[in-house]
Amino acid sequence: MKTDSVIKILFVENSVEDAEQIITLLRNAGIAVRPARAATAEQFEAALKELGPDLVLFSPAVSTVPLRTVAQLIDATARDIALLACVPKIDDQAVAEMFQEGVQGVGSRSQPKQLITVIKREFESLHTRRQVRRLEAALRESERRCDALLDSSNDPIAYVHEGMHVRANRSYLDTFGYAEYDDLLGLPVLDLIGPADADAFKGLLRALSRGEKAEYRLELHARRADGSTFAATAEFAHATFEGEPCLQIVFRRQQIDPALVEQLQRDAVTGLFNRARTLEHIDNAVAAASEGRKGQTLLLIEPDNWALIVNNVGLGKADELLAAFARRVSMQLGSQDIAGLLAEHTIGVVLHTETDEAIRSWIDSLQQAISREIFDLGTQSITLTASTGGSLLGEKNANADMLLNQASQALRSAQSQGGNRNELHDPAAREKADAERERNWLSLLRQALTQNEFMLYHQQTISLQDAEGDYSEILLRMNGPQGEVSPGFFMPIAEKYGLNAEIDRWVLNQAINALKARDRQGIATTFFVKLTPESMQSQANLLPWLERALKQASLKQGRLVLEMTESKVVTMLRPAQEFITSWKKLGGFFALEQFGSGLNSFQLLNHIDADYLKIDRSFMADLPQHPENQKKVTEICQQAHEMKRLTVAEWVEDAASTSLLFACGVDFVQGNFLQEPQPLVVG
Repeated sequence: MKTDSVIKILFVENSVEDAEQIITLLRNAGIAVRPARAATAEQFEAALKELGPDLVLFSPAVSTVPLRTVAQLIDATARDIALLACVPKIDDQAVAEMFQEGVQGVGSRSQPKQLITVIKREFESLHTRRQVRRLEAALRESERRCDALLDSSNDPIAYVHEGMHVRANRSYLDTFGYAEYDDLLGLPVLDLIGPADADAFKGLLRALSRGEKAEYRLELHARRADGSTFAATAEFAHATFEGEPCLQIVFRRQQIDPALVEQLQRDAVTGLFNRARTLEHIDNAVAAASEGRKGQTLLLIEPDNWALIVNNVGLGKADELLAAFARRVSMQLGSQDIAGLLAEHTIGVVLHTETDEAIRSWIDSLQQAISREIFDLGTQSITLTASTGGSLLGEKNANADMLLNQASQALRSAQSQGGNRNELHDPAAREKADAERERNWLSLLRQALTQNEFMLYHQQTISLQDAEGDYSEILLRMNGPQGEVSPGFFMPIAEKYGLNAEIDRWVLNQAINALKARDRQGIATTFFVKLTPESMQSQANLLPWLERALKQASLKQGRLVLEMTESKVVTMLRPAQEFITSWKKLGGFFALEQFGSGLNSFQLLNHIDADYLKIDRSFMADLPQHPENQKKVTEICQQAHEMKRLTVAEWVEDAASTSLLFACGVDFVQGNFLQEPQPLVVG
């Protein structure tokens, strides 16, 4: 499932707390949720219209709405909505009855992993069904356009099923001397082939119909209705006509020079296949894998530190170096392997091997060959290393986009570990690879902490209500072997191994020093700094340290705003209350991130004294095109202002959104459109 997909879930149950527990469970698993809850049939019907849910999660044990009513109301919408049941424990008889009522999946509260799996599976299935419908509509439109193009084409084109004509265009009729299509209907295509080429043509038709490997072009003499012949090239392609598989045959009088075609398919610098031809080879490999072929792998290969190398050797020598690098890759290819340039310096290889060991041996051999070679560039001589990322191609990932994404992620992961590495996406070996990657990240994290290799950026938070002073969000990065690394890569590892609190303290110390420096310059600044649950739970150590650091810096009160996501705070309400109370005594402020994403977010403010509410970023995506999101943001701002809270909208994408947010009553806005993150000057 895509990590940025938001699942809209409508809960049918009486208990807000039970629904919140499931929401928190999903968010902790990295699943974004847009929830709503209904306790009556009327509320359910209204929520169906307002939310437009992807999934309905029905709790039979605590719902006053009958399951049959829920299923009927869903059917009445004529929308594809997955109906799931959430039960205390799995009972075979009860589950069977629920499936008869229209439930598509059942999850157990007592088995959180199973419940998450069911929800993810049904959402992915729903996404697939929607995609299929879109593709079917696109296919129908493509067929309609193809039919129109067929009639307008100057090339003689026919569709043949089991050797008989089923469709032909006007040019085909004119070329072969037939007045009307009825004259061709049911006529064997073999009747239009010269006697000398009939056997070859028949054999090729038979091979293609059986799915055997065969040439898709044949030089022959075609025969007109009057018995005269002409030299032509017949080109074949698999197609469908009125839902039936058939062959498309195009007769061409002139043949393009194969050498010219080959030249046009090559990259001018490297001599490898160009991007279009490489993607075509990848599509062919995917098609073969979908039919059960094994032993294919897509590899993406890049020289390490390419930007730095180009700066050193100069742009004039970059093409020469890339060509030499490509030649080294080409020298490793087998007779069936294909290599092409997919991006500026990314070489894609479709490798034909039988075993995983052979793949890794090929990669190791390539990397050693590259690292040992001295590349001569005029008066300069340099050495290179390369990183490789790949994905084993099988029936399950027989999709070109998926395959390229898997290989690309593997390549970036290999580069992030220092370069001259390789990584293969292989579901069968995922656990082992994840463990190895985790060990590498842990080593990098500990090194960053001991050698001060973290970096901070700040992104300005702009006031729409003319608030005095500067406001900025503090953003953490790590200086990895291949450049900056975002927290999404290393913070989960830090959390697993108990390093979050230590990282938080480093960030806070740097932020306080930066505020102190700005105070000396007369710049009144407020920083928003993220806090992890580990720091909040260890407040007995953090708060005294914060008190000492703030006193030493002599900062004015309110300059530091600590923030945490709403979903995290909900799961640790008591420690959060205690921490925020003590923090405010020190003169600090507190912000709730991703606010408004829960079922009743404002109820949380009865227990958590938050000064700033950072509105959930899901409401900002394409805000001008979603009036329902504008309405929700306005409601949040109105309630917040009544409670004397300030609101912040993050991830603002454009000027139109900014104007709408001002009209909604938002106090502050933030996003790359307004200002890109800038390095934080500490001293």
